[in-house]
Amino acid sequence: MVTQEQRKRQLAREKFLRQQQRRTAARRKSRVRNSVIASVLGVILVGSLALYTTGVMKDDDKTNASADTTPSATPSAVKDPCEKAASGKVKELTWKKEPAIKIDKSADYTMKLATTCGDIDIALKTAAAPHTVNSFDFLAGEGYFDHTKCHRLTSSGIYVLQCGDPTGTGSGGPGYTIPDENLKDKSLKDNVYPAGTVAMANTSQPNTGGSQFFLVYQDSQLPPSYTPFGTVSAEGMKVLQKIAAAGENTGAGDGAPNATVVIDKATVTKS
Repeated sequence: MVTQEQRKRQLAREKFLRQQQRRTAARRKSRVRNSVIASVLGVILVGSLALYTTGVMKDDDKTNASADTTPSATPSAVKDPCEKAASGKVKELTWKKEPAIKIDKSADYTMKLATTCGDIDIALKTAAAPHTVNSFDFLAGEGYFDHTKCHRLTSSGIYVLQCGDPTGTGSGGPGYTIPDENLKDKSLKDNVYPAGTVAMANTSQPNTGGSQFFLVYQDSQLPPSYTPFGTVSAEGMKVLQKIAAAGENTGAGDGAPNATVVIDKATVTKS
């Protein structure tokens, strides 16, 4: 016969066991939840790092540093600072091989990008990057860049505007590639491309530059793998800053510029 006192102790034990089971289950659930959260955060972090380190300045067939992670403004919050594009259509041109070098390597050349946001004048580094300057002289003469959009603005970690793709997708090119040049330019110190630098995009492999290029509007830490071939003028930098101030369309620091940047006309001139 179970006494009343024994029955009370039995009920107390059962209650204690139920409490322990609930606590154990709660701890297990918490561990699973935390594990899932940690996994998700890990995926996000790894994905972000992968995008950041491999998407730098690809011909995107897609410009590594400590980042200012302040989100860019969203399209709804920003007024487009640029004008309407000139009438005309992008030419769909490709060639099988790099054009023969016809520029005077000892002369000075400049490139003018007449854009919807203002003119961007660039002093070209002819002697240091003759293949690149010759290619741009050739492409500009063919009207290759005319009416093309600058398709990418990066505003976190690196600070660049990327242009030169007639498809506007980040995967277009002229059909040929040119060799890397001037990778030991004295302006590149401590893996920093200084503001005002104009450099070639590539596929992250050597000698894969085509027509895409990027303009640095704020000092950007990058490995010296992208041919620096020009320097933006002071007035051109004001145009770049205006474009950068409008931000990009993802709010994450890498996307299409909110400013509608169209190159109405690109011209290379021998000084």
